Amino acid sequence: MDDAVIPVTDWGFTRSDVVYDVVHVHRGAFFRLADHLDRFERAMARRRLVPAENRAAIEDVLHRCVALSGLSDAYVAMACLRGRPRVAGSRRPEDCENHLIAYAIPWIDVIPKDVQARGAHLWISGTPRVPDASVDPTVKNYQWSDLTSGLLEAHDHGYDTAILCDHDGFVTEGPGFNVFIIKDGRVLTPDRGSLEGITRRTVLDICADRGIEAAIAPIPRAMLDDADEVFTTTTAGGVMPAARVGNRILGNDRPGPITMQLHDAYWQAHDDDRYRTPVRPLAVQP
Repeated sequence: MDDAVIPVTDWGFTRSDVVYDVVHVHRGAFFRLADHLDRFERAMARRRLVPAENRAAIEDVLHRCVALSGLSDAYVAMACLRGRPRVAGSRRPEDCENHLIAYAIPWIDVIPKDVQARGAHLWISGTPRVPDASVDPTVKNYQWSDLTSGLLEAHDHGYDTAILCDHDGFVTEGPGFNVFIIKDGRVLTPDRGSLEGITRRTVLDICADRGIEAAIAPIPRAMLDDADEVFTTTTAGGVMPAARVGNRILGNDRPGPITMQLHDAYWQAHDDDRYRTPVRPLAVQP
């Protein structure tokens, strides 16, 4: 990874003109690989990015990256960059050669496991989320200026990470994760300013299977302040409990019971053949 490079004039770098996705490998199998590839394809189409590789070739590349790494648990990224213009000085996106980047690295948690165990402390950022009309949050992208500002605030105040609200005061997401609240046994996640996370979808599926009421809905800041439990979700970490939000301590300052039920069910889902795609050994790859 230390030797990986892109040209400094690539628009993926100079303009953040790139979409990406991340899928994880757990005990030698991708989790919900088809769903991640679906989302990556949608993102590329919305940004009019077309790499040389089709979907099947991209999937082959991901399998090969993991097989070459020898990792049984991995964080696997795919990105499509705009590239550099074929015509010097051009400002026309169609003049660029789009290209794919993929890599597999050891598993990472965006909120460390020891922090998850005690419950994350979440700062509510004063920086509003970039409006959906300006940057589509359902297209996974590297525009993180608002999210990074939230992280800086959180760390300045001694918190682990941040939650951002939009200009109207509705909860959106955090730096690299979706947000959930639980109130009176009902599980809610924001309907705006948020990536349509695959882990988020898995949690909603688990709730449906277990008869837990759950919905994607508007969440005003006041509901966040009044929640019984709060947790976050992402591919790089799964279901990650919170114990404090702003100055408020949730429950007994530990992860909540419904959160932990969903946490355990999420990891159990990794044994479900509907979601598993075993990594192909190098000997059987194209």
